[in-house]
Amino acid sequence: MDIFEILIEFSYFGVFLVLIGVNASPILMPPTWIILASFFALDPTLNLILLSIVGATGATIGRFILKYFSSYFRKFVGPEQQSNLDIIGDFLNRKKYGYVVASFLFGATPLPSNMLFITYGLMKSKNLGLYVGFWFGRALSYYLMLSISKIVLTPFLQIFEERYIGIILIDVISIGTVFLFTSINWAYLITHKKLKFVKPKLWRF
Repeated sequence: MDIFEILIEFSYFGVFLVLIGVNASPILMPPTWIILASFFALDPTLNLILLSIVGATGATIGRFILKYFSSYFRKFVGPEQQSNLDIIGDFLNRKKYGYVVASFLFGATPLPSNMLFITYGLMKSKNLGLYVGFWFGRALSYYLMLSISKIVLTPFLQIFEERYIGIILIDVISIGTVFLFTSINWAYLITHKKLKFVKPKLWRF
């Protein structure tokens, strides 16, 4: 909690920096609304709307950084998985609001978005809509969670001391989801509306 007490001295800028760092990390980070709620608990004079906007902006920049570095790991993905990623990327590009809707749903819900942006990086997605949707989703979810934070907030240190294994479990599930996502035969699913998987292969490390 000492780091929060130090950064809260920088007010919204301190929040902004923390959210960038947390969202740029691929794993082992707690839900970001808990971090915002911890700042709000330390300084209740912070404006909820402005705090949500600052938080959403920092989170979006952080996810941009995560997506950027994730794109360099595409070479480790098997050719069939690369083909599937390209197919789903082309599909989302053909939909006017494909990336906006997908990112908004992850941003506005408790779903972990780190693996979403790692997948975007593997797809080498460059659509601006994925950031727009995520920003609005995060701004909305942050405001709602901050509004009820006095009821639902668990102290930040307790999250690490008693529930760290839960954070690890969520990350393991998220990583497994990426492997599952890249193993789906998206061409077959889109054309035949039936789920089919390509032959699973380990990534080439």
